[in-house]
Amino acid sequence: MAGVTPLVTPNPDFYRIDTALSVPAINPDTWVLKVTGMVAREVQLSYAEILAKPLVERHVTIACVSNEVGGDLIGNARWLGWPVRELLAMAGLQPGADMVLSRSTDGWAAGTPLDVLTNDRDALLAVGMNGVPLPLEHGFPVRLVVPGLYGYVSATKWVTELKVTRFADDAGYWTPRGWSARGPIKTSSRIDVPRNGRPVSAGSVVFAGVAWAQHTGIRKVEVRINRGSWREAELAPGISLDTWYQWKLALDLTPGQYEVQVRATDLQGEPQDETARPPAPDGATGLHTVRVDVKS
Repeated sequence: MAGVTPLVTPNPDFYRIDTALSVPAINPDTWVLKVTGMVAREVQLSYAEILAKPLVERHVTIACVSNEVGGDLIGNARWLGWPVRELLAMAGLQPGADMVLSRSTDGWAAGTPLDVLTNDRDALLAVGMNGVPLPLEHGFPVRLVVPGLYGYVSATKWVTELKVTRFADDAGYWTPRGWSARGPIKTSSRIDVPRNGRPVSAGSVVFAGVAWAQHTGIRKVEVRINRGSWREAELAPGISLDTWYQWKLALDLTPGQYEVQVRATDLQGEPQDETARPPAPDGATGLHTVRVDVKS
């Protein structure tokens, strides 16, 4: 239906948050990725060598920690890449390491928990996005895509180095600036239609949007009107536990003004946090709320 967020976000519509003033222009023929730090052996790979690896495709929803409740700094794409765990296995990990500091060609860095990069969630060195080579503005030639973590601790674009280290010894770009060192994405949900403040006709009004609990999955989405009882929405099948889910609910409304809220519950039975908090230091919480003016 019109206005509902597509299950897969088109590349031109995918959100961008950069610290660089301009998008780096990188020659893939000279680009290299190094693995350094607490490893048995340092590894260096060219772009051609990564392309020759057994690449996999995974749909993953990623989000910015600065995303407000109901915000649009989030998107879902089909990423093509090589699992990071395979590269780290080539290097061999030394005991005591618990973090990987990924560095970008523009000087940015992210500190990612080592266990997230070595488990079965398929953190990727991504080279493709939605069926095409990774766009320049989204990190060409290679970027990190890590399911379940906010981008500030995982989604390094134009990546050039993975330093195996410890949280006690190193920090990413945002951690010294007051943000949490670890950034698991919080369960949340959003109302896409009707838009806040937009008038609709009385009768059957369809509410719809998306909900996410990356690497956990969504069990149900509920909607309530004017702080009344929660009503369960229809939940579309998700692509995987690492992507958002679409939902919708039709309600019969008479003329008047209504406050509408949405909440999600993950597959472990945990509802999203309803307490309103700002994004800093580790992600916003609260219920997305819209006001709808129903006309006769």
